[in-house]
Amino acid sequence: MASPFIARNLRRRVGPAVNLKWAPQLSLYSTSAPAISAPNVEQEKKARSIWSKLLLFIPGAVTFGLGAWQIFRRQEKIKMLEFRQSRLGIEPLKGNQILSSAGNHDSLEFRRIQCRGVFDDKKSIYIGPRSRSISGVTENGYYLITPLIPVLGDVESLQSPVLVNRGWVPRSWRDKALRVPEDDRLSSSSSTPTQESAKISWWQFWSNKPKKLEEHDAAVIIVEVLGVIRGSEKPSIFVPPNDPGTSQWFYVDVPAIAQACGLSEKTLYVEAINDNIKASSPYPVPKDANALIHSSVMPQDHLNYTVTWYSLSAAVTFMAIKRLKPRKSRT
Repeated sequence: MASPFIARNLRRRVGPAVNLKWAPQLSLYSTSAPAISAPNVEQEKKARSIWSKLLLFIPGAVTFGLGAWQIFRRQEKIKMLEFRQSRLGIEPLKGNQILSSAGNHDSLEFRRIQCRGVFDDKKSIYIGPRSRSISGVTENGYYLITPLIPVLGDVESLQSPVLVNRGWVPRSWRDKALRVPEDDRLSSSSSTPTQESAKISWWQFWSNKPKKLEEHDAAVIIVEVLGVIRGSEKPSIFVPPNDPGTSQWFYVDVPAIAQACGLSEKTLYVEAINDNIKASSPYPVPKDANALIHSSVMPQDHLNYTVTWYSLSAAVTFMAIKRLKPRKSRT
């Protein structure tokens, strides 16, 4: 009695064109067709699973490599600071024994030197802005670089000019220096030829006018500078380029500064470290000798970075293992 009822339902679902005696065979064929591609699907799933597992360990490997790199950087920084400290401990060189514009000065870097001469203030260069912190208060200013020229007739004087970084000065010094040329141009239009011939440039003190220095003009102040031989700075990508035409100097480029001052590109560059600061004239403020053996990133900082990277490596590796660990089924 139930077979006619079942037949009608099958016709209604399958369709009138299908013979009922083939219905079992159709169902058999339809279920067996996907089983042919099942191995390929399983292989693809396994390959994707392996790559996804490996990707979980990439952050741990990268952070571990950065930690190892900080260890090498720390060793390099220790050697560099030890080299600077050993060089600064050597007896200072005499300025009259070194020809500033001859040879390569890389072998003399971080050697102390005693120089005697006269500052050519009219050719001073201001590098900056550079900040200086005093009692927690930060003030912007500039490094003052001035040519130190020889004193003719003085055997202890320099043989050739050198560039001296005299130290830090406030912004007002640079603003005043930029206003002076404008005032000179205004006064030069009203000066007479007799007055012009009486003016003596600083450059003539060491070139071919020895008699002017021998008279020891009141404007000539002979100074002795204790400094350290240095090279050009290596600016970062964020530091803009220097513009000598507008007197914009953002970093120390010794050949360019020397050329702007009318000197040889091989002129010696010295950073003053004299600590004898007069209360009546506290500026420029020379660098401290300890600051020369200090780096923006010290060995202790590299050690802290190493611990940080290794900690991150351990953390992300632990999370990767935790993610791959099979979960216990709940009963």
